[in-house]
Amino acid sequence: MIQKPQSIHSILEKTLKSLEIDVPVKSYSILMAWKEIVGKTIADHAQPRRIRNQILFIDVVHPTWMQQLQFLKSDLLKKVNAFLGEPRIQDIRFRLGKISPKPNPPPFKPDPWQREELDEAKRKRIDDLLQRVKDEEIRRTMKKVLLKGAKLEQSRKRSG
Repeated sequence: MIQKPQSIHSILEKTLKSLEIDVPVKSYSILMAWKEIVGKTIADHAQPRRIRNQILFIDVVHPTWMQQLQFLKSDLLKKVNAFLGEPRIQDIRFRLGKISPKPNPPPFKPDPWQREELDEAKRKRIDDLLQRVKDEEIRRTMKKVLLKGAKLEQSRKRSG
């Protein structure tokens, strides 16, 4: 019996669990998703610094903000644990500190090969190859890969 391929996400999740590093990795995802968890206003004035013994330590820019966040502490704790999907953080502690600005990502410039246009015959050949693939998700993914490969090959041929 042929098994359906597993997603990279599920494979990675199983691997992290088997190595017993899934808990720290998941907890530290708070640092990357902070703005999404608490909103832009709070994220502009408070930034998570570290997690230790199930305590989230947060740097805050001003004493007024520290007092305000103390009032919101239980709500913040609920939001953080809801993001994690389980109660991994037991407490939040605030301290005055500097907030490092997030660097702006460099402007996206696609590689020249990504702008290649494939003729209808190449596109049809790819579609014909994938006709026998029954699973729609796999077919879509394979099509993306094959289209990118064809564009890259075409670009390389042009540039010599």
